[in-house]
Amino acid sequence: MEEMEEELKCPVCGSFYREPIILPCSHNLCQACARNILVQTPESESPQSRRASGSGVSDYDYLDLDKMSLYSEADSGYGSYGGFASAPTTPCQKSPNGVRVFPPAMPPPATHLSPALAPVPRNSCITCPQCHRSLILDDRGLRGFPKNRVLEGVIDRYQQSKAAALKCQLCEKAPKEATVMCEQCDVFYCDPCRLRCHPPRGPLAKHRLVPPAQGRVSRRLSPRKVSTCTDHELENHSMYCVQCKMPVCYQCLEEGKHSSHEVKALGAMWKLHKSQLSQALNGLSDRAKEAKEFLVQLRNMVQQIQENSVEFEACLVAQCDALIDALNRRKAQLLARVNKEHEHKLKVVRDQISHCTVKLRQTTGLMEYCLEVIKENDPSGFLQISDALIRRVHLTEDQWGKGTLTPRMTTDFDLSLDNSPLLQSIHQLDFVQMKASSPVPATPILQLEECCTHNNSATLSWKQPPLSTVPAEGYILELDDGNGGQFREVYVGKETMCTVDGLHFNSTYNARVKAFNKTGVSQYSKTLVLQTSEVAWFAFDPGSAHSDIIFSNDNLTVTCSSYDDRVVLGKTGFSKGVHYWEITVDRYDNHPDPAFGVARIDVMKDVMLGKDDKAWAMYVDNNRSWFMHNNSHTNRTEGGIAKGATIGVLLDLNRKTLTFFVNDEQQGPIAFENMEGLFFPAVSLNRNVQVTLHTGLPVPDFYSSRASIA
Repeated sequence: MEEMEEELKCPVCGSFYREPIILPCSHNLCQACARNILVQTPESESPQSRRASGSGVSDYDYLDLDKMSLYSEADSGYGSYGGFASAPTTPCQKSPNGVRVFPPAMPPPATHLSPALAPVPRNSCITCPQCHRSLILDDRGLRGFPKNRVLEGVIDRYQQSKAAALKCQLCEKAPKEATVMCEQCDVFYCDPCRLRCHPPRGPLAKHRLVPPAQGRVSRRLSPRKVSTCTDHELENHSMYCVQCKMPVCYQCLEEGKHSSHEVKALGAMWKLHKSQLSQALNGLSDRAKEAKEFLVQLRNMVQQIQENSVEFEACLVAQCDALIDALNRRKAQLLARVNKEHEHKLKVVRDQISHCTVKLRQTTGLMEYCLEVIKENDPSGFLQISDALIRRVHLTEDQWGKGTLTPRMTTDFDLSLDNSPLLQSIHQLDFVQMKASSPVPATPILQLEECCTHNNSATLSWKQPPLSTVPAEGYILELDDGNGGQFREVYVGKETMCTVDGLHFNSTYNARVKAFNKTGVSQYSKTLVLQTSEVAWFAFDPGSAHSDIIFSNDNLTVTCSSYDDRVVLGKTGFSKGVHYWEITVDRYDNHPDPAFGVARIDVMKDVMLGKDDKAWAMYVDNNRSWFMHNNSHTNRTEGGIAKGATIGVLLDLNRKTLTFFVNDEQQGPIAFENMEGLFFPAVSLNRNVQVTLHTGLPVPDFYSSRASIA
């Protein structure tokens, strides 16, 4: 069960969860840790002020800091808020997990409540340290989050199963062995910490101290807390809301926000989700079993490679020694090649063993955690985490597919030494590449009429010569780097046609192909020269876009069905050259602020472009614009957009810069520099905006002349 331990630790404090709560994103936090990473937001962003202004909000509002006045006029990108009410402005600090924490301006008043239950400052928000989603708390504060009692139960059983002695919970560095436990404080103490933190006087004199073992038993026998509704704290959960996927009480159905939702019996949904998780675990268990057998196979391969290597080296040394002094220098060269092949095979197999061992340990840990969760008898607590666990189990099972359990290397050394040549031919001595003596296949022929390029893709076709009698088992297609560099393999397989994507625009590539069988490889075909397009023609990509994006006009026009910002990428990525495209605004209602720019393929699709570190964007409203990357806003510039406006995006990867234009005028300075890697055109918008993409455009003349002068 040790592999499950990471599932049971808080991402903030790194210790086992204590009083864990479930965030809306399905991640967990200790209640005390959640309070430690709270930040205060401006009054205008609080749920109360939003309701007063008439805008509809949910119980927990995800932060939208796009237009909040968090930044100075110089756009430093580092914000600060005031402290609590009537407190002077206090700069924010960063916690170890990267979340900005804003300390109170004055010491909090004395209270008898624990830190986790103390009142939460108004207008507070919390950022999940795992998925980095932020949300604003309502009047209930942290009490509005359900407690994960299932996780508490699993942690209790895990800690009880460990035979190690109980440690003091208050030692700062190396915890000492606990000598007593206070039943009222529910804390284990060593003798020094008991004298320092729990003296036998005052109110603490009435506390009962017991031996650690007895304290562990009393913890295990303590009754489980009854599950209560977060909205109606005096009511127990009695039903399950299918639409919201959460347990609810009868008052939620009669007068709360679930009154019109579909509900089902709590016990029935509990059994259904347990059954679904069990079925998902069956498939994952089979994969884990196969992985264990596969690891045994790989370990046996290591031994076989070692034995074959020793045998092959001995044979090679014996043959080379027979050629006396004239063969000594050549013998060293051949041994070096064998050792290189030996190390290569071992490295490939050991790397695969390491990779599969890590993946199997993670899979086993998830399985053990899920099995412990299934043992829980708390329906509502189980249902709070079952959906997320089912998704994780299916995702982990899928990761074991796609050839993961196939060895990447054979154990044989397909080399043999021919020692028949005369002494005058010793300098030509070399390995015969295969043990078999059958001929290699004929050189394949590139079919020029079927080879072509489109945008930054190249399609090549080839065939065997008409009179060839030696069959080919496969082909190896090689391309250079588009700059006269070395060739590299881009395809290995049985097909006689291949399309290579992701090439550089406006570049010249050389291509060649060769055939192979068990005997060896053929000669290379003639080299074919290919020229990629000077400019890029592309459309928006429905495959990678958010599900709320609506496409039309052959995927050149997009809008959105949601009031929240959603991201859509272009189909073509750029890593070299200068590229320019434009976007026209077809519809612009209620002054939204769409964002335009570039992004990595794995950018977040459900937030405004530029919120994470995978996007570089300019977002603009009807009056002004800002540049944004990794949620840092800079260079506010006057001048906005309206219906009919044209936004130009210029990505110059030769100079590593990104520049924006509005109606043929440059908007602000150069937006971003040091742009390196693969970038995709990107847009984020909501239902109030519709835009159309225009590609295949040359670089503006004024920019070309400016670049030539520079």
